[in-house]
Amino acid sequence: MNADEIAAGRARWQARYDAARKRDADFTTLSGMPVEPVYGPPEGAAYPGFERIGWPGEFPYTRGLHPTGYRGRTWTIRQFAGFGNARQTNERYRMILGAGGGGLSVAFDMPTLMGRDSDDPQSLGEVGHCGVAVDSAADMEVLFDGIDLADVTTSMTISGPAVPVFCMYLVAAERQGADLSTLDGTLQTDIFKEYIAQKEWLFDPEPHLRLIGDLMAYCAAEIPRYKPLSVSGYHIREAGSTAAQELAYTLADGFGYVELGLSRGLDVNVFAPGLSFFFDSHVDFFEEIAKFRAARRIWARWLRDVYGATSEKALWLRFHTQTAGVSLTAQQPVNNVVRTAVEALAAVLGGTNSLHTNALDETLALPTDSSAEIALRTQQVLMEETGVTNVADPLGGSWYVEALTDRIEAEAEEIFARIRALGGEGPHAIGPMTAGILRGIEDGWFTGQIAESAFVYQQALEKGDKKIVGVNCHTGTVAKDLEILRISHEVEVEQRRVLAERKAGRDDARVRAAIEAMVAVSRTGENMIPAMLDAVRAEATLGEICDALRAEWGVYREPARF
Repeated sequence: MNADEIAAGRARWQARYDAARKRDADFTTLSGMPVEPVYGPPEGAAYPGFERIGWPGEFPYTRGLHPTGYRGRTWTIRQFAGFGNARQTNERYRMILGAGGGGLSVAFDMPTLMGRDSDDPQSLGEVGHCGVAVDSAADMEVLFDGIDLADVTTSMTISGPAVPVFCMYLVAAERQGADLSTLDGTLQTDIFKEYIAQKEWLFDPEPHLRLIGDLMAYCAAEIPRYKPLSVSGYHIREAGSTAAQELAYTLADGFGYVELGLSRGLDVNVFAPGLSFFFDSHVDFFEEIAKFRAARRIWARWLRDVYGATSEKALWLRFHTQTAGVSLTAQQPVNNVVRTAVEALAAVLGGTNSLHTNALDETLALPTDSSAEIALRTQQVLMEETGVTNVADPLGGSWYVEALTDRIEAEAEEIFARIRALGGEGPHAIGPMTAGILRGIEDGWFTGQIAESAFVYQQALEKGDKKIVGVNCHTGTVAKDLEILRISHEVEVEQRRVLAERKAGRDDARVRAAIEAMVAVSRTGENMIPAMLDAVRAEATLGEICDALRAEWGVYREPARF
């Protein structure tokens, strides 16, 4: 790019920056030195390839979505939390919000993630242990008691039974008196990554895609600010993928959901802004920053050039980040504070829109109040003390970071081509990327690729080529054992008791009729969300709704592979 083009770009950025709202904050260094909101090539200098880097708030968005960076608004501190029953988790949410958290992120227990009630025989011993138990809209009401859902953004990390859980969330907001059309938040709903990595599904892919398509259409029409899909790379990375694989599989899944929306006749400029992303921030500092920058650039280019998006917001890749749980160690767990801080800083320098920081004790148990506070304070120290919010994309133009960004982007493009090739030459009802994803799931291609990457890394650890402090080097310590949070068996006993009381006190005939009506709609081309909402309003439980659909659609079993 020549000097005149670069100067024109800077002028465009300056005009947008001047017109944008900025925070009332001190944008100087600790020593009081003023800093510019963005930096670029020297005046009058050419920079070959600068169109791939650009300016913040301008295509291809390598340097961020907004011309102000974090001077306009900081990232949302969104701490992931959930344990025991709804009342206990509500107390943790109040603590997070009271301590300065900006949004909530719900962790559900395993029975809920699998669409089963707390009194299901398969739930025995799991209720409340890895998240909060939610059996019905009544639990959702308790979960958000005293928290105005019209005034807080809430993320819910659940995919298989995401749609009925979302209906419970809507009914809880309805019972608070909220205007549902104004709700803002994010539902994960990403079923592709379940087959690829996390393994929490209910049905074959096609029925799940039916529900997701209905949800996308419903939110676009009825709740425009709500994001019905958070396409997740986090679990793919935690399963052992490389950074490039995490990026490529996640964006490919996102392209699949774009194809799903288009196949339903939706306008890409309307529904694409409702797609968000969820990435892992691992401990290799610069690789993670490059990954996030490449992600924005790839998404903008594909949405514009492949899927025909023309609105700016449809080209924006907005993402939440969580620091890498898989990087934490049970050995010398206090070291995890350092790892989390480094990973959080990488996410911030990569331009994350919201962030969760893991607690130091999460390899051993759910976080205690004390460790959860340290995790929260880690973000607040970065935000308030380090100066990283002063300049947009401060590493832009670094030879190393730009080379890594280009390298990861190139690897991702190679993987996209392989996925599309898996789908074959024939047309698919949804689209070519979707065809490749479904074939890759069926053939075990994704799981095989991730397993190979995990194996290579594990070998490097065992040989000592890669180091983890406290595990294969610097293993001596004076640290004492941690006090950890333990979930009492009484939580399950009480949850089952409350569930039995609620079932006994409801109108069973109304519940059965609502579920039968929902199943009837599933046999048509109508949108299932209104009928599912009616079932939830009648106090149908999550397990009852999911069991009715399992009876209708069957249960997915992963093929055995050797």
